[in-house]
Amino acid sequence: MDTTPSTIQSLVGRDVVFDTAGPITYLGRFLAVEAEGFVLEQADIRDRHEGHVSKEKYVCDAKAHGIQANRARIFVFRDAVISVSALEDVIGE
Repeated sequence: MDTTPSTIQSLVGRDVVFDTAGPITYLGRFLAVEAEGFVLEQADIRDRHEGHVSKEKYVCDAKAHGIQANRARIFVFRDAVISVSALEDVIGE
């Protein structure tokens, strides 16, 4: 993942999706870039092993209906993230 300031900084202040190699997906308002990771606020952490909705449907539902936050603020370690995109850039089902 390209985490150069010009790339990642352009997403600060926007609702984003952080994809991981594992079962966890992070959604939230991108608050800050720090040396070891990223800060999200009004965030939702989802384990795709819980529930019956695919990751794609979950993200599309968040785009359509808003992020259902279960954390006021979270820190996501840089090593956990394989990709990041603005929620508005998600292409719906």
